[in-house]
Amino acid sequence: MKAVRVENIHKSFKAKKSTTPALQGISFDVEAGELFGLIGPDGAGKTTLFRILTTLMIADQGTAQVDGFDVVKEFKEIRKRVGYMPGRFSLYQDLTVEENLAFFATLFNTSLEENYDLVRDIYGQIEKFKTRRAGALSGGMKQKLALSCALIHRPSVLFLDEPTTGVDAVSRKEFWELLRKLQEQKITILVSTPYMDEASLCDRVALVQEGKLLKMDSPAGITSQFGKQLWAVESPEMYQTMVVLKSFDEVDSCYPFGQEHHVVLKEGVEWANIQQKLLQKDLHVTVHSIKPGIEDCFMDLMTAELKTKGA
Repeated sequence: MKAVRVENIHKSFKAKKSTTPALQGISFDVEAGELFGLIGPDGAGKTTLFRILTTLMIADQGTAQVDGFDVVKEFKEIRKRVGYMPGRFSLYQDLTVEENLAFFATLFNTSLEENYDLVRDIYGQIEKFKTRRAGALSGGMKQKLALSCALIHRPSVLFLDEPTTGVDAVSRKEFWELLRKLQEQKITILVSTPYMDEASLCDRVALVQEGKLLKMDSPAGITSQFGKQLWAVESPEMYQTMVVLKSFDEVDSCYPFGQEHHVVLKEGVEWANIQQKLLQKDLHVTVHSIKPGIEDCFMDLMTAELKTKGA
């Protein structure tokens, strides 16, 4: 049995004069015990999908199961079995750390003591602040408190909606280390994130954009399918170089990436031809071939999707 099964899920939101599609035929399975990543920018539909899977919203079309239970017909059973950490901090800010934990434990007829072994590594980092009000915690500590509350009833499936957004790099690293330890407890984890670098920390990922699933595979599987020559370009005039490169018909895509531009040329085009055209415009660049990462694959898929729309 799959831990999560999503089949042709559609969801749209209606405004006064228009309808905005949030999910457009999303389908995928998640294996029990897997750490599965839903990767995409803001507005990709990640939160909407998580709200459907945690029975907080009903899809317009399609079906979904969590732990073998239908998200509509058997929502009460699902709520007993899942933990959900929404993207926005949603605990009671006027309650202390220990009061928040006690409250959520009571909702599930359990206690912190009963499941302390599961949350020990997480709660142990904030336990010395247990009398501090949740609203006075730092971003990283709020994150750990929210995760502790989501785990207090020992869920079989854990949904984490952009859990590392707005926290510092050290807290992000610590958080992913905690997720790996939780995975050892046989908990299935679904995590959404806009950070492409976090994709490599998942067992498998689904890349989503505008409510559509672009590709799903292991991180290594996705990058191995890139199939194009990727160039890293640097120049003293980075912005002008990007504008000019984008104007060349021979360039398939060009986008900024840190201190470089990542460039894909159309099939059969040699870089020497591009270099010559740049020199004619008095633009001097240094260039070297690189291996693609998840973000490069996402950009390539998104470019292909936009071209399909344009066609």
